[in-house]
Amino acid sequence: MNSSSRDRILNGALELVRSGGTVSLESTARRVGLSKPGVMYHFRTKEALMFALVDRVLDGWDAEMARRLSAPPEQVPAEERVRAYLDWCLSGEVDETDLVMLTDQRLRAKLKKHWVERIAPWVDLPDDLPVEQRTRLLAVRLLADGVWFADAADVFPPDPQERARVRAIADELLAG
Repeated sequence: MNSSSRDRILNGALELVRSGGTVSLESTARRVGLSKPGVMYHFRTKEALMFALVDRVLDGWDAEMARRLSAPPEQVPAEERVRAYLDWCLSGEVDETDLVMLTDQRLRAKLKKHWVERIAPWVDLPDDLPVEQRTRLLAVRLLADGVWFADAADVFPPDPQERARVRAIADELLAG
């Protein structure tokens, strides 16, 4: 099987998440019209599939945030990375699949750990930042997290006017 089959499997599994279904090797195989062994050719276990789903979602996040930067993430200041994170979280382009790390009770701790490792380069703040600046950047990140979660969970997502007001407050915090 080729990489297009792998992509089809990942896309099908994300559609299961988006529609409120349960992701398993069997349900994913049914969703994409393959046999379970066909899915297992690419993902030997459900855990491997779930980690690949987290990576698929975060690869999209990385690409969206990176295109908002003036240079690679490791070469820009914390403020620019946090602003890119804020921009992505306020974009309104997230959905249920962005909560994929929470969808499997048995794997939740491992998937959250993987999520944290992957997102840390965007939101970790250098230890040598002055306390006031560090606190402002943390507040911006927490504002972004809140909008992201509201959008992804579809629980009280902000309307465009509220989103603009949150953006204005975050911009004030970023400006210092």
